Amino acid sequence: MSISRRGFLGAAAGLSALALAGRSALETQPREPEPGGGTPAAGTRWALVIDPRKCLEAGDCTKCVDVCHTVHNVPAIAEPAHSVKWIWKEPFERTFPSLQTDYPPDDLRDKPVMVLCNHCDNPPCVRVCPTQATWRRDDGIVMMDWHRCIGCRYCMAACPYGSRSFNWKDPRPSLVQTTPDFPTRSKGVVEKCTLCEERLAKGQPLACVAACPAKALVFGNLADPASEVRSLLRSRFTIRRKPELGTRPAIYYIV
Repeated sequence: MSISRRGFLGAAAGLSALALAGRSALETQPREPEPGGGTPAAGTRWALVIDPRKCLEAGDCTKCVDVCHTVHNVPAIAEPAHSVKWIWKEPFERTFPSLQTDYPPDDLRDKPVMVLCNHCDNPPCVRVCPTQATWRRDDGIVMMDWHRCIGCRYCMAACPYGSRSFNWKDPRPSLVQTTPDFPTRSKGVVEKCTLCEERLAKGQPLACVAACPAKALVFGNLADPASEVRSLLRSRFTIRRKPELGTRPAIYYIV
């Protein structure tokens, strides 16, 4: 089948108009209420400090991953190409590929390190989303509105940490169990960690922090000089993932 230049330009203009009309319609719709209904408190910047050595003391423990995925209805899909994950573990060297040394600490070399969305100060995923389905709250949490996600996956391409997953198929049949007070997602939607914003709104700790038997995770307000996270950052040497990109993650690692 052939198409004339005039026909091609006409079709392209029509598609552009439809896209603009669709975006305009979305922009006039109010964003879905946040699942937890919480309003970020002024003067709060949430951050998480991870101690990989304490994590290793618990052996092959996966309680943080298990509880996170249970309370947030994250499906257990065996096929790697279709897997969905909010928290998982990566080898130390893969977690910090830009670490300027060929000699990482012996006790961390090739060891698994917990990774998740970094809830960046300067999140590239937010800038590229055409429907504002992802945005950054004043307290630093990078949120998702799954009702507005159109599955374009621009955010996945923009995230330098691979922290987002795409539902290539309906995830609901792959749920081991369903947590009724948290929404399930559907096929064609991107998802990721939202830093337990629904639990924070109730004054509850992050699910992963509460479940960690080694107390390897410390969560708190980075803007509060008296908080435990600030105390750790003052007293321990910490690094963040890919600092050269200027994203300014809120997830710190004690090394």
